[in-house]
Amino acid sequence: MSPHRNERPFRRALRTAASAVAALTLLLGWSAATGSTAYAQEAGVPAATASTAATGKAVEVRGGNVIYSSSGTRCTVGFNARTSATFFGLVSGRCAQGSSNWYADAALTVFIGTTAGASFPGNDYALIRYINSTTVTFPGEVALGAGGTQDITRAANPTVGQSMCHVGRTTGVRCGTVTGVNLTVNYPEGSVSGLFRSNICSEPGDAGGPAYSGTTALGIIVASSGNCTSGGVTYYQPVVEWLSVYGLSMY
Repeated sequence: MSPHRNERPFRRALRTAASAVAALTLLLGWSAATGSTAYAQEAGVPAATASTAATGKAVEVRGGNVIYSSSGTRCTVGFNARTSATFFGLVSGRCAQGSSNWYADAALTVFIGTTAGASFPGNDYALIRYINSTTVTFPGEVALGAGGTQDITRAANPTVGQSMCHVGRTTGVRCGTVTGVNLTVNYPEGSVSGLFRSNICSEPGDAGGPAYSGTTALGIIVASSGNCTSGGVTYYQPVVEWLSVYGLSMY
């Protein structure tokens, strides 16, 4: 799976074992089919904070929240970023490709923006340009569930041995360490390279979730091997390259 020698057994396994390919496909659970079982278990999923007549508060969309497209796709926002006075959401490229208009709610009543760019395969990242700034706000935080948040102030490339956590729609907050960098994962559509890996498990529906170390953004979940019952590992699209391509920064 990687050009490095100690990764070759993983690459052979992904290329030759249908079960491994199925596991990767299942984790990418944001594909748009109506009634998809990928969304069957979303208890405790961080949702955008909706406005109410009683509080008058704006809708808030953070990293870790789910957004919805008019084409039927739903994706997890990895992180929010900005350039000058314009705000953006960082999401998986595989999730966002083919969708243009995005909403904060499943009923598609709170419009938040449009797809500004997407790259998959090769990379796995996309950019949502936030447009609605009067009734929707975009805090530079990650939603942890149960009202908790983690402030994000910067981004950095991961290093092997570094402590980190990620937030998944299905499994919530889980923590571990970075175990590999500059890795490649093969999908039916093509390969995605430059990924990093952790010893944290993931389940179907977790894809797109943010990975961070303290207040530092590292990447988003894009694939996994194994599960949280028997043990597994997770792969991530790094954030630094992504920000550089679009000229963005965390805030």
